[in-house]
Amino acid sequence: MKKDLRFLLADKLEPWELKLIHKSYDIVGDIAIIRVPEILKERRKIIAEAVMRINKHIKAVWRQTSPVLGDFRLRGLGFVLGERKTETSHREHGCIFKVDLEKCYFSPRLSYERMRIARQVQPGEVVLNMFAGVGCYSIAIARHSKPDKIFSIDTNPVAIQYMQQNIKLNKVEENVVPVRGDAKRVIEERLQNAADRVLMPLPEKAYEYLNYALLALKPTGGRAHYYDFEHAKKDEKPIEKIQSKVAEKLQMLGVNFQVVFGRIVRTTGPNWYQVVLDIQVKGPC
Repeated sequence: MKKDLRFLLADKLEPWELKLIHKSYDIVGDIAIIRVPEILKERRKIIAEAVMRINKHIKAVWRQTSPVLGDFRLRGLGFVLGERKTETSHREHGCIFKVDLEKCYFSPRLSYERMRIARQVQPGEVVLNMFAGVGCYSIAIARHSKPDKIFSIDTNPVAIQYMQQNIKLNKVEENVVPVRGDAKRVIEERLQNAADRVLMPLPEKAYEYLNYALLALKPTGGRAHYYDFEHAKKDEKPIEKIQSKVAEKLQMLGVNFQVVFGRIVRTTGPNWYQVVLDIQVKGPC
């Protein structure tokens, strides 16, 4: 019950207010990010105090003021309590990630997914991360598998700076190669037919960039980890909807492929889901 805000605030808010509260919140290093509906904005400090009381290591609490938006995947943040800082260091699975939450995308909710991918990578593989951010997937792979190289691409110059720091902090300089730029152009100019495995952890753009993921795979084929958002009603299955959409595009491109696994990574809103497909590409693309 430690992260259930409704439980923590049962004696602080009215019953109708509790119903509007988001039960969970994000903790990144020593910073907490809470989501407070506009109607309860004046209650934000009471909520932040409860978070800090139960999580003694938290030094700052920010309120998320907008969804993740833009090419850099940034969410608006409003200061609530503690130290007015947005830079922190987050630890997971033996890795450390330094990040500025106001300037770079980071989600602690993807911790399991990062390790799920890392455990699949075989010794000697060349991996291409099309949307690497501060390097979380890439560094997890480098620390927990034995890849040859991981090319980590991102357009956000601040994210690249933090990625470079994180590569050094985690001592994976020999394996992880940071690349600033748009993945389309980088692949076309430098990394065609280079990878055994391609990661596409940007649901907003993965479908648009799917052709380039295929272009990056070696002529003998390889695996792509494709992420997307999908809306699904109670009688619909989000994984099947995404699989159908992707299969239609791959078939149109004449790709020999098999979707070997799919899962709901997380819910992102009422009837909205983030889904991942592991796609095995067989032969030339």
